[in-house]
Amino acid sequence: MHDDTVVDEFTGQAETFNLSAAANDAAVLEALLRLAAPRAGQRWLEAACGPGVISRRLAPAVGSVHGIDLTPAMVELARAGAAAAGVANASFGRGDATATGLPGGTFDGAVTRFSLHHIPVPLRVVEELARVVAPGGAVVIADHLGDEDAGALAWSQEIERLRDPSHWASLPAARLRGLGATAGLELEAEEVVPLVLDLEDWLARGSGGAANRAVLERAFGACPAGAERFVVAECDGRRVLRLQVWMGRWRRPAQAS
Repeated sequence: MHDDTVVDEFTGQAETFNLSAAANDAAVLEALLRLAAPRAGQRWLEAACGPGVISRRLAPAVGSVHGIDLTPAMVELARAGAAAAGVANASFGRGDATATGLPGGTFDGAVTRFSLHHIPVPLRVVEELARVVAPGGAVVIADHLGDEDAGALAWSQEIERLRDPSHWASLPAARLRGLGATAGLELEAEEVVPLVLDLEDWLARGSGGAANRAVLERAFGACPAGAERFVVAECDGRRVLRLQVWMGRWRRPAQAS
C-alpha cells in the first residue's frame, strides 16, 4: 500500500526534513500563517504535521493545536520539538489525514502543508478537513505546484518519484482550487510563494536520490520548454531547485439560520 511507502520514506527523512529549508523557509511560513489568520482561543488541527513546524508557529496565536501524522518518527519529533520550544498547547498523535477519526465540526481551523502530493485522490484530505472544522471554520492548504503544461508536468513528476518513491502527483493551481470547491468549501484567499532549495540537499533527503543519480542527471538535462513551476538552475555557483508554493484558505459555509 502507498501509505506504507510514505511511512518508510519519512521514517528515513524525519531528521533531515525537520532541519531542511523546505520545512523551515521563513517566507513560506510567514505567508502561510498570515493566510491562515488564526485568532486567540481557537482550536486548530494540523494534518500530516510532520515534525510539527506549523503547529509550533500556530500555537502562540491560538488556544490549542493538535497535529497528526502517519509516521511515528515524525510524531515523536513533533512532540520533542514542542517540548524543547516550551509550547504547552500543542499535542500530537498518529493519524491519517484522509480519515482522522476525529469528531466532526470540532476545530476552528485545519491546515496541511506539503502533504497532497504524497496522497492518491487528495480530495479525500480536503473533504476530511472540511468535515472536522465547524461551520464558518477555515481550511488552509499549501503545496508546491505542478506545471500547467502537460509535458513539463510529466517530466517533473518522473524526477520527483525517482528521488522519493512516496511522491504521488503535484497538482496545478486550478486542480488545487477545484478540490476545495468539490468539498463544498468557499475559496477566500490564495497566494503563490517561491521556494528555492539546494539541489544536492534535496536529492540527498530522498531515498532514491543516490540510487537513481545517473538517470536523474539525464532528466535534469532534458527540461522541457514549458517548465515553470519546477526548475533546476545555477545560482551563486551551486545548483538549486526553484519551486512555487500555492496556498489557499477556504471557508466551510456557515449553517443557514
